[in-house]
Amino acid sequence: MSAYGSQGFDCDVLVIGGGIVGLSTAYALTRAAPGTGVVVLEKEPGPARHQTGRNSGVIHSGIYYRPGSLKARYAVRGAAEMVKFCAEYGLPHAVTGKLIVATRRDELPRLHALVQRGRENGIPVRELGPAQIAEYEPRVRGLAGIHVGTTGVCDYAAVAAQLADSAAGCGAEVRYGAEVASVDRRPWGVAVRTTAGDVVRARVLVNCAGLHCDRVARLAGDDPGMRIVPFRGEYHELARPELVRGLVYPVPDPAFPFLGVHLTRGIDGGVHVGPNAVPALGREGYDWSVVRPGELAATLAWPGSWRIARRHWRYGAGELRRSLSRRAFTEAVQRLLPEVTEADLRPSPAGVRAQAVLRDGTLADDFLLREAPRTVHVLNAPSPAATASLPIGREVARRALRHLGREPAGPLPGGAEPAAARTPGGP
Repeated sequence: MSAYGSQGFDCDVLVIGGGIVGLSTAYALTRAAPGTGVVVLEKEPGPARHQTGRNSGVIHSGIYYRPGSLKARYAVRGAAEMVKFCAEYGLPHAVTGKLIVATRRDELPRLHALVQRGRENGIPVRELGPAQIAEYEPRVRGLAGIHVGTTGVCDYAAVAAQLADSAAGCGAEVRYGAEVASVDRRPWGVAVRTTAGDVVRARVLVNCAGLHCDRVARLAGDDPGMRIVPFRGEYHELARPELVRGLVYPVPDPAFPFLGVHLTRGIDGGVHVGPNAVPALGREGYDWSVVRPGELAATLAWPGSWRIARRHWRYGAGELRRSLSRRAFTEAVQRLLPEVTEADLRPSPAGVRAQAVLRDGTLADDFLLREAPRTVHVLNAPSPAATASLPIGREVARRALRHLGREPAGPLPGGAEPAAARTPGGP
């Protein structure tokens, strides 16, 4: 009998959430501290059914993110590690590079700022004029651009499945179809009850519940200080994929965490176009027909939701128009790719971004980890969390082990993070 079993515990660390961050945490724990009992609870019948399995599959370079932020550090490090992980396990991936293209003069200062930010983050960036843009993408038009060579693509659902298999091979248990109904935190640890009535007792709880992370935090008795406001990203597939060779992005608006409608050639050779960003009417609201009245009411009751709506209504109106009008969506794509027509765009499955919004209406712009007694909460981990999942998982694993009073038996997979790696709201 294991040490934790002999003392009435089912495991040492219980991870809620079987997306790529939760599974990366389990993977890191099994390698950092062999013999640590790890259980992962996932409400779906398999891994990566939400944010992880419904994104564009891009391995982000880290160019967009504020220097020194967790997003910047973990994306740069995580991109290299993700390529290495995929190569090690034979998972489909490619380092393609990408273009970021300015199509209007008012975007040129922002493009130049991205060049500076990329260099501060240690990312190789090549500045391009119109003729050089055409060398990479003959059908793309722009006034200026930059080429980022470290961007790539992969299948994150396959990565998550491999993380689950690797963690299980080292003793972790991943339970699917196990939705959390209640969390009882006591001085000795935590007891989590599922909707099926099963109870799992653990010394430490890790909340990687993604779209439901704030709800799980409140179940644990903690005030997360934020709410998840779900934004649906709607994609189309390009009927003529030969129009695009690789990855093409517009210059993003720095006031928002969304990157704008872009073109992504995936590992299967198809080209996805999107996403836009519109409020979802449920946390898993993948189209307008999905309405969850209780979740929608909770979103509307959060003061930050109204404040962000008042502050950014013009931006939101544009996104809504592109959602409801194929013509408007096509016009957004034509800024980068003039040849595209409405007939070239075929609807593709949407994703929902779990965006943390603070009470004052601020969109959390960095990964957000917070700790409570015997608990680690991951409260904001949207894009580029898939790219950064291996470093995030190591950091969460380190914090969980600290709550256990243990030190890693050896270097965490991928190498140790600096001791100063701390997040807002966390110690």
